[in-house]
Amino acid sequence: MLKKFINDPKDVVEEMLEGFLAAHQGEVRRLETSRVIVKKEAPIKNKVGLVTGGGSGHKPAFIGYVGKGLVDAVAVGDIFSSPSAQQIYDAIKAVNSGKGVLCVLGNYSGDVMNFDMAAEMAKDEGIEVEQVIINDDVGSGPKEEIENRRGVAGEVVVWKAIGAKAEEGASLEEIKEVAEKVNANTRSMGVAHSPCAVPSMPHGGEPNFTLGENEMEIGVGHHGEPGVERVPIKSADETTEILLNKILQDVPFKRGDEVSVLISGLGSTSLLELYIVYRKVAKMLKEKEISIHISYIGEYFTSMEMGGYSVTLTRLDDELKRLLNAPAHSPLFIQN
Repeated sequence: MLKKFINDPKDVVEEMLEGFLAAHQGEVRRLETSRVIVKKEAPIKNKVGLVTGGGSGHKPAFIGYVGKGLVDAVAVGDIFSSPSAQQIYDAIKAVNSGKGVLCVLGNYSGDVMNFDMAAEMAKDEGIEVEQVIINDDVGSGPKEEIENRRGVAGEVVVWKAIGAKAEEGASLEEIKEVAEKVNANTRSMGVAHSPCAVPSMPHGGEPNFTLGENEMEIGVGHHGEPGVERVPIKSADETTEILLNKILQDVPFKRGDEVSVLISGLGSTSLLELYIVYRKVAKMLKEKEISIHISYIGEYFTSMEMGGYSVTLTRLDDELKRLLNAPAHSPLFIQN
């Protein structure tokens, strides 16, 4: 059992939201009739609404990215579970100002099904809705079947870019094109040396997968899905080299490219370790004459208390550099 500071396991999501709203009541609010978190001022006149959502347990994703220059609403699911179609529909309605709504979601069957249903419900009411499904996880399938890959920390880069584009007053079509461009040029891969647990008993939960004392899972998913291989644990440099080489070969990234780098801890990996990882990424990219335009190091998309990290690379053009440079402010993400 993995120990947790919780009360009743059935109440963890609701109690988390109560605390989140109490801490950030000046920035966000909850819809009265649905488990949806929205910007305090939503809907915003003459602005395309941006909606995302997914299971809880990935903090700061998803609710931590509701804010200026980011997304407008998040439909909040249970731990590692999709929000309902009704929640997503309520989120779409809450941010619609007449310019349409873009939904961005990870490529998971429950999310895809429920977002599709919600979009149809909204379209029946005359709301223009578009969707982009993120599939940046190199570890979840071969390149030949990229449409089956999961969406992971690359979603953060998408939210940042489309949030900035929407702030510029862009159309729904223009913002969707940005989301698709980021997704097409983004690759991620994770690794874990210890599991996480969904709360299922008074003070903890059972691990969602097991690893030997000296093992790690290359390509692990954000819910503990199996990766590409299970190997003896290696040093930070050796592990990072494995992940980054798989990412670099997948697009492929090449000499002269400019990229953003996102190193995200999966829940219990220290910032000290993440900077050691970034050191190796920066060194490898320099050797390959790939320039880092902007970097994010910290916990951006976690998996409860999983021990591990993910590396995300996005190839940038002038537009994406401008959008990633733009200021953004939400309860758990600030860029000046």
